[in-house]
Amino acid sequence: MHPAYSVIFFTTASGAGYGMLVWLALLAATSAVSPGLASGIAAFAVALGLITAGLLSSTFHLGHPERAWRALSQWRSSWLSREGIAAIITYAPALLFALGWIVFASLDGPWRIAGLITGVMALVTVACTGMIYASLRAIPRWTDATVVPVYLAFSLSSGGALIVTVLAILGPLDSQWAWLVALATALAWVLKLFYWHRIDNAAPVATAESATGLGHLGTVRQLEAPHSGENYIMREMGFQIARKHVARLRKVALLLGGVIPVLAFLIAGFVGGPVLVIAALVGLAGTAMGVLLERWLFFAEAQHAAMLFYGAKTV
Repeated sequence: MHPAYSVIFFTTASGAGYGMLVWLALLAATSAVSPGLASGIAAFAVALGLITAGLLSSTFHLGHPERAWRALSQWRSSWLSREGIAAIITYAPALLFALGWIVFASLDGPWRIAGLITGVMALVTVACTGMIYASLRAIPRWTDATVVPVYLAFSLSSGGALIVTVLAILGPLDSQWAWLVALATALAWVLKLFYWHRIDNAAPVATAESATGLGHLGTVRQLEAPHSGENYIMREMGFQIARKHVARLRKVALLLGGVIPVLAFLIAGFVGGPVLVIAALVGLAGTAMGVLLERWLFFAEAQHAAMLFYGAKTV
């Protein structure tokens, strides 16, 4: 599949924003931080800003972005519609949560409940995003059972990296949260390695013979291309990347997004002051680059069943 940059930005930015909301809910529920004006404005501005920017960027890939609102009516059958509804609903408790944190400097009672609802709805929204891809049977690599867990894991990993960095810059933060982010990052990449192992060793779900229904006659070979020139399907669904490049990019993504952030946040958990901030910033930078590359590979490695009619042997 052709990696659309607007969709890559959407899934990474909004995922990180929703992940931040989950971590903020955890911090509030455990009374790990003191609410205040500076921390509240910084944290919620980044989280809600990333979510909003991501959601808006997702419409850029549409032929008619002005009609995006119509997708909300198809919630009975469309995960895209469910995601949109969940995203809109999440704003209500998130804004109440922010109001209690920033204006009333309180995380007790109704404000804590608003925070917990925000965290749950953030996870629901990310799960819906993952299901948009996991429900597309025409792309077998996206229907793997690990796709939704991977989306959730990277949301928590990137959101955790952001929240620890923001709060570390503004004031002292208990070291255990940096360690928890390191653990979340490690688990996210373990899941991703498991996903890569599964798609690399998965048996083909369709062949040229099964797609044409001519398998009983023997091997099906294409005599000539369906089109004399490149068309939309070939551009969007026929994107291919060489295996040697995939292997190299996977290693780079794992190093940048997994190894470096885990080490950085482990170090951040042992130190304080400026060194903690520097370690958190290094971890955040690595996380951002690694997740962007991981998401690019998620699209670039996908094989659409339609390509069986354009010369592909198996999908």
